[in-house]
Amino acid sequence: MITTLLFDLGGTLHSVIRKEDSMQRYAERLIRRLSDYGIVLDTTPEQLAVSLHENAEAYKHSTEQTLVELPAPRIWNEYYLREFHIGEDRLAPIAEELSFLYDYDRLTLMRKPRLKETIETLHEMGIRMGVVSNIISTSLVPHLLNEYGIAQYMECMVMSSGTGIRKPDPRIFHIAMEQMGVTPEETGYVGDTISRDVLGARNAHLGLVIRLDNPSIAHRDAAFQGPDAPQADYVIHEFYELPEILRKINGYH
Repeated sequence: MITTLLFDLGGTLHSVIRKEDSMQRYAERLIRRLSDYGIVLDTTPEQLAVSLHENAEAYKHSTEQTLVELPAPRIWNEYYLREFHIGEDRLAPIAEELSFLYDYDRLTLMRKPRLKETIETLHEMGIRMGVVSNIISTSLVPHLLNEYGIAQYMECMVMSSGTGIRKPDPRIFHIAMEQMGVTPEETGYVGDTISRDVLGARNAHLGLVIRLDNPSIAHRDAAFQGPDAPQADYVIHEFYELPEILRKINGYH
């Protein structure tokens, strides 16, 4: 019986829409905010938007090899703003704010259709819930859960930014289960990637793995195709399909 569901954030609880003009607006805001702290970047918003994207991809590639999330000041100093040689000490007071805005301001986040209704239904069914997310900010997940009106249903929020561990390392799932006092056999995970979510849940030997189909991130799963790739137990197209799956698995009517 599955008593607990853990959720990914981006691509699962909300869709992520990337727009070029949003990236440039974020770069403009970043330049202004850094200048408030006496950090002047010798660049244009257009140039910064390009370098931020390239540097973020380099960091993402590094974390895919190490499965380690660095502290925010190191991420910004060694990767995102590495051309400017600012120093961790100068970035430390503002690093979390920059990390929060990097995902909140730079992207358009659209909560999944019927998200709150689905979470409430799962709660009424007796399903316990939590979040396990790869994210560089420590404050974005709680902020969004409150914004979406579902924070009260989440018993844990385990983030790579807080643990230093990134999916698919099974230890980040183990931390969530330890916090909730549940076993892998009774725990399910819902995410949108094979490379992080399905593989990570399988590494942690969870009792149920559900993948929410997300064509926009298919390029990140290019190496995880074919019969030998880790497989989800269910692949769904809408978040609100979850209660029916849990009813079927747990024998509810």
